[in-house]
Amino acid sequence: MPTFCFEEEGKVEAEALVRPVVESAGLELVEVVFGREGGRRVLRVTVDKEGGVDLDTIAVTSQKLSRRLDLEGFSSSSPYALEVSSPGVERPLRTPRDFKKKIGEKVKVKVAGVEPSTETGLLEKADDETIVVATDGGRVRIAYADIASARTVFEWGGKKK
Repeated sequence: MPTFCFEEEGKVEAEALVRPVVESAGLELVEVVFGREGGRRVLRVTVDKEGGVDLDTIAVTSQKLSRRLDLEGFSSSSPYALEVSSPGVERPLRTPRDFKKKIGEKVKVKVAGVEPSTETGLLEKADDETIVVATDGGRVRIAYADIASARTVFEWGGKKK
């Protein structure tokens, strides 16, 4: 598995440059990650919109971002690869806003702490402090501060009609 080293300063600069381009295209900026992988620098930009994004949208957005980053001289001293993608069918959840948008969907939450656990079930509630997940073992209330990672869960085959 490749190692990815983060470059926080470049990420902040990149986010400030890409956010206006992404939002002006009617897209949501999900994540910006800038770092090193396999000896090369990579800027990953994840975008989304209601109903998802298609390959044409990804391609156009990538071109616009590339032009903007070049015009602004982003990382002009060292080459990097730009990767633009969608969050995929199993979307990461990071902010209260992300969780609130996914109420009613199946989620997998890794809980950090003295006794780490993983809770999988239906996301029933999300407020500014906690989430509630209905698992096979009952309802679990989890504070955002205790969440190590979380994502939606895609169920292959869908629901039977």
